[in-house]
Amino acid sequence: MGKEDKVKAKAQEVKGMAKERVGEDAGDSALQAKGRMERVKGNLKQAAEKVKDAFKR
Repeated sequence: MGKEDKVKAKAQEVKGMAKERVGEDAGDSALQAKGRMERVKGNLKQAAEKVKDAFKR
């Protein structure tokens, strides 16, 4: 994965945070859970990228 994938992972994290916050404000626990899941996926992808970068050096 390159820089493009890193940007996509960060965008997914931010999108998840937004969904989570909107769900919290609206009292929609399903939307909040979807946002949390999307945020975590973005975090995991970023962590995987960091591990790959560490082994490339």
